[in-house]
Amino acid sequence: MKLTRHNGRTGKNGVYNPKHNDRQFDIDNSDHINLERVKRNVYWDCYNGIRSASVTGKEDEIVDSFEEVEQLFYKIHYQDYVEGQNARNLKNHHPERNRTTDDIRTHKKTCPEETIYQIGTKDDYVDPNVLLTIVTEFITELSDRFGEHFHLLNWSLHLDESTPHIHERHVFDCKNAYGEIFPQQEKALETLGFELPNPEKKAGRFNNRKMAFDATCRILLFDICKKHGLELEEEPSHGGREYLEKQDYIRMKQKKDIASLEESIQSQIEVVNQKKYEVFEQEVQYKENSIKIIDQEKKLKAQSEEFFDNAERILQQDETLKQLEFKIEDVEKLIDDVTDEVYEKAVERIADEIEIATRKEDIKLVEDSKKWILSPERKASKREKQYALDRLDGVVKKIEYAITKTISKMKNRLLKPENKNIMVQEIKKEVKPSILKKLSEKKASITRNGETGKLNKESSLDNER
Repeated sequence: MKLTRHNGRTGKNGVYNPKHNDRQFDIDNSDHINLERVKRNVYWDCYNGIRSASVTGKEDEIVDSFEEVEQLFYKIHYQDYVEGQNARNLKNHHPERNRTTDDIRTHKKTCPEETIYQIGTKDDYVDPNVLLTIVTEFITELSDRFGEHFHLLNWSLHLDESTPHIHERHVFDCKNAYGEIFPQQEKALETLGFELPNPEKKAGRFNNRKMAFDATCRILLFDICKKHGLELEEEPSHGGREYLEKQDYIRMKQKKDIASLEESIQSQIEVVNQKKYEVFEQEVQYKENSIKIIDQEKKLKAQSEEFFDNAERILQQDETLKQLEFKIEDVEKLIDDVTDEVYEKAVERIADEIEIATRKEDIKLVEDSKKWILSPERKASKREKQYALDRLDGVVKKIEYAITKTISKMKNRLLKPENKNIMVQEIKKEVKPSILKKLSEKKASITRNGETGKLNKESSLDNER
């Protein structure tokens, strides 16, 4: 058989309402309450003492309900604190902070704490009289030991539900810095001599004096149960789930939470490592592409240097053309005019063709690299991708600048008067013989035609004679 002792102040609907304990509500609509057994319930409070549910509302009762008991207790014991604090609020120009004793009674931090006691389940439980004897003996022991700062307000034995159980409500208090009595659980327990479960750590939700108090209560309660001949399981359950007394349950839950958290962290670490590996692979690929781009830049530079070397050799070879002279002045003048214009247009056309071909070939690799980076398969961050694209755009600009600069230098060099003259002279050298030949042939043809015409004319004259 298991023992349940559960503490609390608030639930899903706010602070616990004592009206449930002494049935000061419409029980006709409560399916879990047996109306015929309600009168068998037993109630106790600090002003009226013990009474039966069947005889409540007697004229000699000081108050009629648990709620009124708690209202009266708070007013008697904490009125001085409320008045003193309200005066301090007014002095500090904060009247909106003023409260009443009922405000304190219904606040989640200063309201009474409720404890539920139950031995067994709905299918197997101890005699209600045994439960009542054990619990009253236990709370009497608490009052004897800690009564200066622990005040029992009321309790009720419920026999009208599936399993007999007891609701007990109490409040902790002690003096504040102004000597006023005020509900403050942790400070009261410190005054009673309770230490933190782990003194080396800061006080908090999982390290407080209430945990030490509950541990003491557990020992006392189990000792009393054994004295009455009950052998109970040391790890009681509450609400159908594994349950230890508060400090043990919290520690057990912490261990489970820590284990679950460690498992979650390990899983996250594996995911992070996988992401790091993917990023590493992308960085390696990016570096390989960068190396390829650098190699292309080197090739472009080598091609530019080779182009200049070839141009230099051509110029050196053309130096020998400077001594050439034409003997036919009219033909030479014609050749000069035509060759000069053709040379300039040829230089422009060749330079444009070289620039287009070079730009198209060298930039294609860069554009392919950009497409590779932007493909969905790449797992790099947007920032890393943008950085890579910016670098590639910079390479494109450098390539375009280098091509433009190289072609411009080539054109300027080829069109310099001294270089241009060399090339023109070379062209003249190549075309002059054919031109002279054609001129000679034309001249011979004209001569022949002229002579033939003359002979025909003479023959015609002879015939006329």
